[in-house]
Amino acid sequence: MSTPTTPGPAVADLLGLVAFGELLAFERMAGDARLAPDLRRRAALNEMAAAEIVNYQRLADRLAALGVPPEAAMAPYVEPLQAYHDSTEPRDWAEVVAKAYVGDAITDDFIREIADALEEPDRALVLDVLHDSRYAEFAAAEIRAAVADDPRVAGRLSMWGRRLVGEALSQASRVATERAALTTLIARDDRVDVPGLFGRLTAAHTARMAAAGLNN
Repeated sequence: MSTPTTPGPAVADLLGLVAFGELLAFERMAGDARLAPDLRRRAALNEMAAAEIVNYQRLADRLAALGVPPEAAMAPYVEPLQAYHDSTEPRDWAEVVAKAYVGDAITDDFIREIADALEEPDRALVLDVLHDSRYAEFAAAEIRAAVADDPRVAGRLSMWGRRLVGEALSQASRVATERAALTTLIARDDRVDVPGLFGRLTAAHTARMAAAGLNN
């Protein structure tokens, strides 16, 4: 029986971060589905939740194959990620889909930037478990429909989107500065360009908000 190859700390750190993010996303979406206005939308959000737990299991299996207990790899991220979700609890369906659209997307952008520094097969795994574009399209369509029904919703959701991105960037900054191994993945040209990273994340967020008919 072959011995698992010991991964570098950056690999285990990133897989742990993404795995806990998927686990939390499953819990959040399954719970938020109760706010859906009808069974079609409720089923859609639960379908999204089901995909998250499948992705979590793939990441947990990869960590185990590398000889890293999944719970140990995820532990450093429990507090910052839980803090983000606790501080951005949606009050209604419009805020649920806006959080799925805005919050999940900026998290995916952050992970995608870091994953570029990984080697295969871990790079492919991380990129593959990022949120399916179908779900972003579903959420954006729901946002546009809510605004069409009541134009006043646009202002509220625009403010909600700004809050989401602010909280997400705050916790991303915390993770990037506290986890030295992850910092090595963020480094570009032998320097850590966190402002540049956050600038790219913010630009993508602005374009995403505009695509859904919201103001940044």
